[in-house]
Amino acid sequence: MDQQKPELEKKLHVVLFPWLAIGHLIPFFHLSKALARKGIQISFVSTPKNLQRIPKIPRGLSSFINFVSLPLIHDENLPENAESSTDIPIEKTQYLKKAFDGLELPLTKFLENSKPDFIVHDYASYWLPKVSEKLGISCMYFAVFTASSMAFIGPPEVLMDENRILSPEDLTTSRKWIPFPSDMMYRHHEVVQYFKGAPPQEPDQDSHDHNDDKYKAVPDTRRFGVVIRDSDLVAVRSSSEFESEWLNLLNQLYKKPVIPLGFLPPLVEHQHQEEDEKNWPEIKDWLDKQRGNSVVYVALGTEAALSQEQVNELAIGLESTGLPFFWVLRKPPTGSASCSELLPFGFEDRTRGRGVVYMKWVPQVKILEHPSVGGFLTHCGYNSVIEGLAFGRVLILLPMLNDQGLIARLLAGKQVGIEIPRNELDGSFSSKSVAESVRVAMVEEEGNVFRNKAKEMTETLGNRKLNDAYVNGFVRYLEQHRI
Repeated sequence: MDQQKPELEKKLHVVLFPWLAIGHLIPFFHLSKALARKGIQISFVSTPKNLQRIPKIPRGLSSFINFVSLPLIHDENLPENAESSTDIPIEKTQYLKKAFDGLELPLTKFLENSKPDFIVHDYASYWLPKVSEKLGISCMYFAVFTASSMAFIGPPEVLMDENRILSPEDLTTSRKWIPFPSDMMYRHHEVVQYFKGAPPQEPDQDSHDHNDDKYKAVPDTRRFGVVIRDSDLVAVRSSSEFESEWLNLLNQLYKKPVIPLGFLPPLVEHQHQEEDEKNWPEIKDWLDKQRGNSVVYVALGTEAALSQEQVNELAIGLESTGLPFFWVLRKPPTGSASCSELLPFGFEDRTRGRGVVYMKWVPQVKILEHPSVGGFLTHCGYNSVIEGLAFGRVLILLPMLNDQGLIARLLAGKQVGIEIPRNELDGSFSSKSVAESVRVAMVEEEGNVFRNKAKEMTETLGNRKLNDAYVNGFVRYLEQHRI
């Protein structure tokens, strides 16, 4: 009996394998750190360039987290060195997924050699549950989405029904499996964006080769369906305080354990990157000069590139609010336009001192934590939303792609954010609608309810103790179910 004791006391070893997008890599890394703090050995597997994009491992955890680099086989349809969705236009997403599927063999070899207790993976690796079953490793799907977005897309049998061709109408109306009143649905212009990144619905049936356009892409619906159906467990980045009815619904739809992980909120003290150190003093200096809760922080994520028209309307809208703003403007993927070339003529002169437009990397968590920031104009990427609400910042919602429209509906329903009105068909918005939404959220009396409810959210999304309790629950599950 004694000989087995060291085996039982051996540290749990968990492999994490996210999809190749910053919005997935970061929450997987947050989960890695949360588990490492509990003494669990982590292997974080991704491609070389993506591992460089992740913040440095905090000093105290470096012996617990091991980065495992698997080179991506280059696909001729992708730009040179493209390893993440940030590196490509949305139309090329399927080729990145094809390259990602090429990681099956090297990952299998790594799993055979390292024999972990669990593998925690993403929706894109639909081939992984079969691999882990063959190797006798327990596998879990970690949904980096809200429980409501996951419920909206439906149960595995719906997702995997090959005779069911998704139509825009399916996505712009309420789903029949949601048993309570809900405004969880896409707007027409969001659906157009959604279909842009999706493979053709009817791939060439006679084609077996993987060349160019004949590659038979695997639709996301199938990836989600297989992963939900074949994983031992589904873990969701949410909590019952925030989405209890949606988590209950997922339990019914999936017919397997669905465990909320809490929000894995950001820890400010771990945001020490070199760029952060370089840029933070001048940003902090500007923020320090502003009144408390007066600044609108504007950042629309790493993936959506705004059109010139959208930049103009946003700029003129921010200018006409009369409020101080700090705007992180992403450079267009092609070309190296400067700030002045992108912004309306004279904009910088007219807003000098009151507004800052920044085209470099910024330490977003530190900015959101700063007491002069009152509101956050966001693309509704889930990481950003969690960061904003963890500090109680009222949100101004401008969803751009993927699940962001659904997140915007959830937040507007909870009255923690105001959605900027847009043209239903093409998604265009005016400077007037930007200015009005920002002013209501930030200063008008009718925005009181939104500001107060956003502040209350710190008790859920920013509450260290509560979020830690969710991680503890997950760790207990791992310990009890280790094979």
